[in-house]
Amino acid sequence: MLFRFSLYGFLKNQRYFEPFLILAFLDKGMSFFEIGVLIAFREVTTNILEIPSGSIADLLGRRRAMVVSFAAYVISFIGFWLADDPALLWPAMAMFSVGEAFRTGTHKAMIFAWLAREGRTDEKTKVYGHTRSWSKLGSAASIVVGAGLMFWLDEYAAVFLLSAIPAAANVINLATYPSYLDGERHEGAGMRTIFRHSVAAIATAIKTPRLRRLLGESMTFEGLFHASKDFLQPLLAACAITWFAPWGGAGEWSELQRTTLLIAPTYLTLHLLSAVASRRAHWFVAIAGGEARSARLLWALATALFLAMLAGELTTTFAISIAAFVLLAVAQNIWRPIFLSRLDAATDGSSAVTLSVESQARRATTMLLAPAFGAAIDMTQSTESAQIGDYWPIAAIGGALTLLMLARSYRVIEQTE
Repeated sequence: MLFRFSLYGFLKNQRYFEPFLILAFLDKGMSFFEIGVLIAFREVTTNILEIPSGSIADLLGRRRAMVVSFAAYVISFIGFWLADDPALLWPAMAMFSVGEAFRTGTHKAMIFAWLAREGRTDEKTKVYGHTRSWSKLGSAASIVVGAGLMFWLDEYAAVFLLSAIPAAANVINLATYPSYLDGERHEGAGMRTIFRHSVAAIATAIKTPRLRRLLGESMTFEGLFHASKDFLQPLLAACAITWFAPWGGAGEWSELQRTTLLIAPTYLTLHLLSAVASRRAHWFVAIAGGEARSARLLWALATALFLAMLAGELTTTFAISIAAFVLLAVAQNIWRPIFLSRLDAATDGSSAVTLSVESQARRATTMLLAPAFGAAIDMTQSTESAQIGDYWPIAAIGGALTLLMLARSYRVIEQTE
């Protein structure tokens, strides 16, 4: 099953449009604030669906939930491909939210159920890090394919359509998982049962101090990362147009092609480093002397990276800002396996709905920060590309929040072990 889990992650991340998503929205005439609102809409819609979807996965079968998820992705990617007006992006994003809601937490619960069946629960960080590394290798492969297509076609639409193919392949992969990974199913469970199951999980999270603290960490680290990560794209685009200006000055290459030349190696490096980071997360724990201490070190690293990003913006040394974005992604891929192991230790280790509560919590932060980041960038945007003031609000807010959590970690992180 480890191969099947890894294949799932590899196919899941064959999203050839992902490094260009914000740029594609900008190309359709959206402002940064409008893009932030669209991202917030994605998070709100996912949040509305996520707890019931986790309950449905627990009660009616996890495989069914995952098949629904990837069928929704297929529809979403086709919708993005067809959208020739910004208004059409909203229903496509709504279907993307359905895919996210039915996927998040469910597959992790299947992995943990398999580990319990195999008597390998002490390998949670190692096994999840291994499967996550294959997800990142899938992302790296998608960069090569997507960048090649983007450079060749010199337009955004086709990469959305082609992303639907591996998503459809994952429907087949998931549908043929062993039936025992469905967990204990309750045929005919009605909405009242699902609602009660959801409320019970939320109440447990709120009432349990250890779990509540972990959810607070996820809201800050994960929510901040997911709200900020895609703003690397316009920064790279602005730098590419400036740095590679002589290459396109005579009309040989378009701005999109020059942008692709910088985005491709940057994101390829990001995903390859992230794959290594995920697979070696358990080494980081061993070196740090425990999962709580490793979390504290990661808070310190995140703070340093946001401050470096801020310095790069304020001094117009954008290579520093780009490197900080990349290393922040690497840190997040060390953080995630460690955090899920800590969360699993605080729960029964098998409930998809508990993991969905965690995902919903971090989405709440993303929902609030994405429009705020977009509005701040619109207000500080220079008339020329990649000038001082464009992206410093992200670095300033990120540095303040991670510094606050670093200080808090000295009081409470040890209590979570």
